[in-house]
Amino acid sequence: MNVHHLELFYYVALHGGIMPAVRSIPYGIQQPAVSAQVAQLEDALGVTLFQRRPFALTAEGERLFKFIQPFFGNLERVVNDLQGGQVRYFRIGGSAIILRDHLPTLLPTVRKKFPGLKIAVREGFQAQLVDMLSNDEVDLVVTTIDRQPPASLNSVVLLELPMVLLVEKSSTLKSADELWRRDKIDEPLVALPPHEAITRTFQTKLEELGLEWFTAVEASSVDFIEAYVAGGLGIGVSVRIPGKALSQDVRALPLKGFPPVLIGALWQGRQGAVRLSVVNAFVDLAKTRARQLTTR
Repeated sequence: MNVHHLELFYYVALHGGIMPAVRSIPYGIQQPAVSAQVAQLEDALGVTLFQRRPFALTAEGERLFKFIQPFFGNLERVVNDLQGGQVRYFRIGGSAIILRDHLPTLLPTVRKKFPGLKIAVREGFQAQLVDMLSNDEVDLVVTTIDRQPPASLNSVVLLELPMVLLVEKSSTLKSADELWRRDKIDEPLVALPPHEAITRTFQTKLEELGLEWFTAVEASSVDFIEAYVAGGLGIGVSVRIPGKALSQDVRALPLKGFPPVLIGALWQGRQGAVRLSVVNAFVDLAKTRARQLTTR
């Protein structure tokens, strides 16, 4: 018998169905996987554990749930007791610029509040980070977020960054409108990958304006966009980052009428109370850091 299958059945029985269980299981798992693995448990036992529609435990399901409930129901409390009521390991995901320029400012305070806390960081693009969070590979991410984040995740907006075009300092362009008035934009566009929020927002607005301007040079970070523009590889689409000055070889042209890019924190709501206390502490510090950046 697979103990993981027993755990999934515990959540199904506790929450009254497979979909409610999926929303409450404290790690990322999809409905088909839960259905298949609970069915495997029933096959192994040779009994039906619950009726699907409407949901109801069978007599055998009631007996099994009564047997396993004390173990799974008290597991988090025992883990917290063994750890002295403290989280020992916390995983944070973010873009390179977040991990490099902002996380070092926040982590000392987090570790002071939670002594002995070990921290692991994971770098990635927005889509990668959301997948990591859904798959329980990280506890919290700070990244670009959509205006309607996944319903399964908790979120908070930290910053709204205005979009800009980056041009060489020697460029004769005075505004983005000069480009929009052309029949065709010949300069190469330097941008993040197409699935990134900055690029998606930019291309959506271009489409509304009836314009076509596709990426010619794909960069892996906004720092590289700036470097490529300075090196004469094209015009870059980026965001104005509070407290970060551009290199002397680059100018920024505001993108009037383009919506700002949102930077925020995302985390699973289905975490234990002790781990959520670390999440909440980190989010509070991130909010303070964001306020400091915007008031400089």
